[in-house]
This record gives sequence, structure tokens and C-alpha cells, in this order.
Amino acid sequence: MDDQNKNLILATVLSFLVILVWYTLFAPDTPPVDTTAPASQSQTAEAPAAPPVPTAPTEVTAGPTTDTTATELAATPRVKIDTPRLEGSISLLGGRIDDLLLKDYRETLEPDSANIRLLAPVGGTEIGAAKPYYAVYGWLPAGGLDRKLLPDPNTVWTLTEGDTLAPGKPVTLTWDNGAGLVFSRKVAVDADYLFTITQSVENRGAAPVRLAPYGIVARHGQPESKNFFVLHEGLVRMSDGKLEETKYKDIPDLDVAEREGVPANVIDVAENGWIGFTDKYWMATLAPNPGQAFTSVVKYVPGADIYQTEARLPVMDVAPGATASVDTMLFAGAKEWETIRDYETSIGIAGFIDSIDWGWFFFLTKPIFWVLHWLHGFIGNMGWSIIALTFIIKAIVFPLARKSYVSMAKMKELQPEIEKLKERVGDDRQKMQQEMMALYKKEKVNPAAGCLPILLQIPIFFSLYKVIFVTIELYHQPWIGWIHDLSAPDPTSILNLFGLLPFATPEPGSIFFIFSLGILPILLGISMWFQQKLNPAPTDPTQAAVFAWMPWIFMFMLGGFASGLVLYWIANNTITFAQQYLIMTSHGHRPDLFGNIRKSFSRKGAKTEAPKKPEKPKGKAK
Repeated sequence: MDDQNKNLILATVLSFLVILVWYTLFAPDTPPVDTTAPASQSQTAEAPAAPPVPTAPTEVTAGPTTDTTATELAATPRVKIDTPRLEGSISLLGGRIDDLLLKDYRETLEPDSANIRLLAPVGGTEIGAAKPYYAVYGWLPAGGLDRKLLPDPNTVWTLTEGDTLAPGKPVTLTWDNGAGLVFSRKVAVDADYLFTITQSVENRGAAPVRLAPYGIVARHGQPESKNFFVLHEGLVRMSDGKLEETKYKDIPDLDVAEREGVPANVIDVAENGWIGFTDKYWMATLAPNPGQAFTSVVKYVPGADIYQTEARLPVMDVAPGATASVDTMLFAGAKEWETIRDYETSIGIAGFIDSIDWGWFFFLTKPIFWVLHWLHGFIGNMGWSIIALTFIIKAIVFPLARKSYVSMAKMKELQPEIEKLKERVGDDRQKMQQEMMALYKKEKVNPAAGCLPILLQIPIFFSLYKVIFVTIELYHQPWIGWIHDLSAPDPTSILNLFGLLPFATPEPGSIFFIFSLGILPILLGISMWFQQKLNPAPTDPTQAAVFAWMPWIFMFMLGGFASGLVLYWIANNTITFAQQYLIMTSHGHRPDLFGNIRKSFSRKGAKTEAPKKPEKPKGKAK
């Protein structure tokens, strides 16, 4: 077997092994057992009480969950939320932001599909049966202040300003504790996904009071998630420039914090930070004002099965007759790159763009996404943008690819010399290797150069996979014809002749789904097969068989990947084919494409030619 084929086989096998490991590691885990039943009120009461200093607002974690309070929740008045991109309501019971739908995103491509629900109330009320997920604000006692004088989850607030929360139309909730303290909560929202909450307390009493404001985002039970190794879902927070991510399944394994009494992690943020929960496409995050010191907390309450993030602000002293107030922000919406970037640059939420899961190859995923986003803005179609991005990537690596193909052409020129070496040294492998290295050095040929473009392509492929899999900009984005969602696998199937037969096909997740090949995966296999035929098949029968099966193995393995990624691979193979053909032809070694294809279908030719090469050295040796 010549060295050109060795290099090509090596590169292909390396790619295959990487994809095999990728597929094995990143396959979805078994869905977790649903443990989302709300805790009873007695269970909630057993959560550790806060110490005298304001450190653990655990009494607001679970909230009302009994049948009686669920009925009260449904009956409690609500303040409507209606913005260009959001709709929902705020419950006056506890003042929770706990009902939020995203107007621009639906669960499926069906026209009558429900909008994506981000936040849901406690109790499984008429508003939605989703797992409770909400944001709530409040105050912690300090300096001996009685906790009973502060609002709690069962406090019923009064709407004193506004009627419907909308951009430019804030609403204000008020509660008088009857003992000299009047609390108000002003809620404003912009045209996208950012809420601004202003918490105020007026001291009408005769003595000063000390108390500390906080914000909480809480989730009851572990949410359903993709459970892909490549995808982060769970805690995401920034603490003075340091990004931290913890998956939902790992939060209960945190060390038990002494002052919290439950698994928790507490960080004191000096200037800038934010904390919240992120899913694949959606996020709810607390963000104090830039420059504001706060305590960032993530915890898990085992008795109530609640995942919770908190932003606790410093203690405030409120003199008699004075009013103290503080602003915090809540992002609740889709993780759109442009929207999040604007919040980082215009408002100053430091490092907010890193709330998007860029992964290990962030130095590649960020620029790749930026170029893809720019191309989409220019072209207007994400599928064609992916193809255009492929041309740009191939243009960047073209000098290396050209060097590789030129090296392969020179290797062909050296084949007569290599054959002479084989005849001269016989079975002395060590001497053969030394002689070949000397020949390569003399002719300035790098035998490993053929592998470099593919090895470079692997991290690029992973990075593009990350971009296509994680970023919401591809969610439900069409290309042409039957491709209506580039973030999902090709919906067609060879099992029903691509829709011509009235048969249902296996659903994603089924063990038979791998055989349900769509049009794009089949085109991928064909493009790899044609690219392979630029070179003769290896003379060794075993290697030839492995080589022949490689495109079809890739076709099945990548068949369930996102259509956008398969489209990239097809475009990449097509451009690579054209580059290699033209470069090798320009160096006087035009690939015998049709001859190689004919030989691959000629079983007789394969059988008669295979033994010839091994027998030739034996005759010479005698």
C-alpha cells in the first residue's frame, strides 16, 4: 500500500474514532426520574431557618403547595404582563413573577403549537401544569428585627400603580406591615427580556431598622433536560469576571454549607456579577446593578427538592422617616446572542455574553458564530449562511490544504523510487523506514502533511457542532424544501421512501431511528464516497474493506445529527473534493476518478489484483 493511501486511511480512521468517541460520550443519558412533586408545607417549614444575620432566605423557597393554598393561588389577583415578546402575569400572593410565555418561540413547528413557557407557578394551577419555576424578591431581618414584620411567600400585595406591565408602563405593589414599615416593589420591563425590580421600604416608625434585600430564582424539581455532555444546563453565574457552570444533577452534591444547613455554594461578589439557571435555549438570571457588591448563592433544599439561586444585597439602615430602595435586574427569556450582547454593552452586565454555552473551544465557537450571524443578516437564510461559512473556513485553511495535496502529488511521483527501495531492502522493515525517511528528506516531502487538514478540521467540526446545537439562532430555522428546522435531524426517511409511502417512521430516541436515514445523511455518505474515490483503493483486502465501509458508517452515525451540521459536512466534502481534484491535476496527477469507481464495483478485478503486489517481492528475493 503506498504512503498516500496510508495517510488517507490514517486521517479517515482518526476522524472515525473521534466521531465514535463523540457519539458515545455525547449520547443522551437516560431521562431522570421525575421528582418534581411539590413539597408539603410541613416539609418546607423544616428547611433550615436563617441565622440572626441575613444569610439564608429559605422560608421563601417552597411557598404554598397544599391543595388549599393552590386554590388560593388560582384565586389570588394577578397583574398581567404584555410586551412585544412576553406575556404572562405576576401573582399578588408573594409578589412572584411566576407566569411567563415567550411569544416568539413555539414548542414545535405546528402553527397551533403552544408558546414556550419559561416560568410557571407553584401548585399546578390553571395557568400551567409545568414544574414551578419563578422569581421572587424580599427582605431579610438584621439587627434584631423580627422576621414577622417582613413580607413572606403568603403575603398578599396590593397593586397601587399601573394595571398591565408593559414597556414604559411599570407597576407598583405595596404592603403595609401595620407596625411602621411600608414595603413597595416597582416592576418595569423592556421590549425584550429584562425586568427591573425596585424594592423600597419606608420607615414610619420611631426606631431605626436594619434589613437586607434579596432576589431569588427557584425551580421545584430537576427540570427535563437534554442531558448531552456537550450541553450545559443548570447553574450559570459570573463572579467578578469568573464564570462558573454547574449541572442540575451536580447541585445536590455540593458541600453542606454551615450557615445554610443545606448543599450550597456561597460567593461574595465585590463589584460585578450575575447568577441564575440556564437551559439549552432559555434562561432566568438575577443581575444586581453594575458595581453593586452582593452575595451569590446556589443551593439545593433536599426536603422540598428545590434548586435555588440567590442574590443577597448588603444590609441597609433605614432611619425613622427615611426610605431606602435598591434596583436589581431579572433576565427571563431566550438566549439570543444579539439581545444578550446589548445588555452587556449598553447596561454593563459584565460577561453576560458568556451565559451562552460556548464550550471548551470558545476561541473558535465565538468567532464562528459571529461570522454565521453576520452571514445570516446578509443572506437571510441560515442554511445558505452555513454553506457560505463553509466556503470561508475552507478559504482560511486552503494554504494548508494546498500544501497537503501538493505533498500527496509528490508522494505519487516518488512511488517508483519507493518500489525500488522495497525490492532492494526486502523484508528489513527498519532499513526500509530509514531509507524512506532519507528519500522524503531529500525530496522535501512531508508524509504526514496529508493528515493535517483533517486533523485541523476536527476542532472546527466540534465548534460548529456546538454552535448549531446550542445557539437559539438556528432554532426552527428553515433552509429549502423539506428542511424546516436546521437544529433538528432531517425529517425525511428512507424507510417510507421519503414520504411517498404512508408509513410512520421511528421517532428520535428509538433504537431504530439510526436506520431512518433522511436525504441529507444519504447525500453526506455519497459525498464522502466520491471524495474517497479520488485515490485508488488500498491493495490490502482488509484495509480496502475498512476503507470502503467508512462513508456509510459515517452516514449512519451522523444521520441523527442536526441538519445544519450535516449540511456543513456535505458542503465541506464537496469543496474538498473540488480542491483536491484541481490541485492534483495541476501537478500532473489527475485522479482517475471514474477508473477508481469502476474498480470498486469490479469484484473480479479486486480479487485478481489483490494478490499480485505481495507476490512480486517474493520473486525478486529469490
